[in-house]
Amino acid sequence: MDQNDKEEKINQENKQMTSQKQEKKTNRRGFWKKLACSVGKIESYPEMATEGVPKAISYMIKLVAILAVVVCLGIVYQTHQVLTEGIDYLNKDFPDFSYQEGTLTVVSEQPIILEEAKLVGKVIVDTKEHTEEEINQYTNSLTEAGNGVVVLKDKIIIKNESITGTITYAYQDILGQVGITEFTKQDVINFAASSQMIQLYLSLFITMFMYAFVMYFLNTLTYVLVVSLFGSIANLVTKLRMRYAAIFNMAVYAITLSTLLNIVYVGVNIWIPFGIKYFEVMYISVAVVYLVAAIFMIKADWIKRQGEIVEIQEVQKQVKEEIEQKEREKEEKKQEENKPKDPVEPEKDPEDKKQEKPEEKGSEPEPEAGQA
Repeated sequence: MDQNDKEEKINQENKQMTSQKQEKKTNRRGFWKKLACSVGKIESYPEMATEGVPKAISYMIKLVAILAVVVCLGIVYQTHQVLTEGIDYLNKDFPDFSYQEGTLTVVSEQPIILEEAKLVGKVIVDTKEHTEEEINQYTNSLTEAGNGVVVLKDKIIIKNESITGTITYAYQDILGQVGITEFTKQDVINFAASSQMIQLYLSLFITMFMYAFVMYFLNTLTYVLVVSLFGSIANLVTKLRMRYAAIFNMAVYAITLSTLLNIVYVGVNIWIPFGIKYFEVMYISVAVVYLVAAIFMIKADWIKRQGEIVEIQEVQKQVKEEIEQKEREKEEKKQEENKPKDPVEPEKDPEDKKQEKPEEKGSEPEPEAGQA
């Protein structure tokens, strides 16, 4: 019997452990479920925050990866559009050109200037010999335009609004890395029509994804830290005394809707280019609202639980008083039952009564003399 009892105990413990593991598995949230909860169920923030910082960082990495993929797809699509228009322009309107041993030669007497090319901005093509002063003039014109490209005989100068100054690339450096030593206008047109363009787009996507992922991850992490600062202030106001790790985790989930709006913003910009002036302010504001709302919901839930605890304590107090009252009544009843009763006089025997009667007669007054 003892052996059977032990086996039953072991089986019960094994069942408990398996049930606990199953509960843990069911309680785990996947990425898409977390994304849905982050947008539509603010009350789930505390539970998700308890999973720890690594889980929150992993969630943020996946979210940023989606954003980077959308951005890179947009860049590849826009590049395809620009190349298609550019090849059409080369084929019809651009003069002949050739490249050999690090030198580009364009057959044109005058510089070719495009004031507003798609995605690029101002374009200046001049492959003649130039002094440093003339090159500086071209560079200054790009700075005034904001974006642009200067194509010279041995290098290309790029200006973008997102960077200060200009970037210069020598043809021999960038083309030599891929083994290109010479080409003509017709070679470029033929290459654009070949299947090799797919490899070019793929390599462009991978390169841009790595750059975009790192850039957006650092930006998102900065936004999360800013949002968590507001969360810390709300924590002080509500006097919850939460750890910063929990606030940081909730800030990661609070940034979800803002990131989704950014993805939509980027996606729409692929087809319809437009800009929102205060998008960054809105980005942070939405996340702050989510985080602060979550913290105040935790505070409200805590107050509710405190009220329930007080009610339970009052009920327990009443029950205790009732039990004590009943015990007192029982004790009093016992004391009454154990209390000694008053003694009862024993009844007299009839003989004793007979003896008492003559005494009573004798006690009557004797008649006086002379009375019969």
